[in-house]
Amino acid sequence: MEYTSNQNVILSVQDLDVKFTLRNQVLHAIRGVSLDVYQGESLAIVGESGSGKSVFVKCMMGLLDANGFIDGGHILYNGQDLTRFTTDKDWLKIRGREIAMVFQDPMTSLNPLKTIGKQLQEAVELHQNLHGAAAKKAVLEVLSDVGIDDPERRYKQYPHEFSGGMRQRVVIAIAIACRPKILICDEPTTALDVTIQAQILELIKAMQKKYNLTCLYITHDLGVVANVADRIAVMYAGDIIEVGTCDEVFYDPKHPYTWALLSSLPQLGVKGQDLYAIQGTPPNLFYEVHGDAFAPRNPKALKIDFVKRPPFFEVSPTHKARTWLLDPRAPKVEPPEHIRALREKGVKIHV
Repeated sequence: MEYTSNQNVILSVQDLDVKFTLRNQVLHAIRGVSLDVYQGESLAIVGESGSGKSVFVKCMMGLLDANGFIDGGHILYNGQDLTRFTTDKDWLKIRGREIAMVFQDPMTSLNPLKTIGKQLQEAVELHQNLHGAAAKKAVLEVLSDVGIDDPERRYKQYPHEFSGGMRQRVVIAIAIACRPKILICDEPTTALDVTIQAQILELIKAMQKKYNLTCLYITHDLGVVANVADRIAVMYAGDIIEVGTCDEVFYDPKHPYTWALLSSLPQLGVKGQDLYAIQGTPPNLFYEVHGDAFAPRNPKALKIDFVKRPPFFEVSPTHKARTWLLDPRAPKVEPPEHIRALREKGVKIHV
């Protein structure tokens, strides 16, 4: 996907702060995040577990847990600020109908006591305003779209009669049946084996093209999104620290955390040597983060990294990173050997 100055922004997140209260303490889960999502693109949000990826996208659908709240910022969609929504009635105009989500565990997303057809038909009736024979026809069509053979027979079956991959196809079908503009895929392949992973990712790509969707992928695995993402946003400790096109983030990363994530890819392992692992642990977000949150784990951290949060530095019109290494006054620091190898050898990243 080519990005131009007049690209249509379908959703804009501006300076978003999200907090949770837990045992009389406050956890600052999302720390001043800003991100534009462009119409028709595939955007992957990547980062290790606990970085805030799922919390971030749940804000777009009003799905925060009861102890979570938006403490500042804006989520602008279709002329509305979603952070101002306070009731389920408000969210029902958006949830499913405009923004739908595919969750990582299909078994917990489906009702075991209802047939697949019934569950799909609920979405069709609610969001497409179809009923009776017309609704059933739409259900059979979307089951066929997601690659489920003999949809008439499958319509009458229950979730336990489907394999894991088939259940994930049904969950995708339910989301598609809502006819959303934005589809969020939260770790859509985590519970599946590698061959099924590739099939599900190809299916989502096909559905995106057929239904003109904007897709957001949430994952901790950069390899999963290498073949489906137009852009990648790297998240760490509740903040987006690098954004760029897929090629920019894979072959010209700028933030030390992105270097570390890429170095951890199994594809870059050398026979007989230990795989690379990021040392240390993420910061405790119950306490205020000073400077660059990754600094304590970064062997190449500068003194200022421990004192002041870096701003975003623009690498190109489509690529920016929040690291002091891009400041003109910073010493020149070369990326690790793994990253140079990625760039020089053009190593292909794939599932």
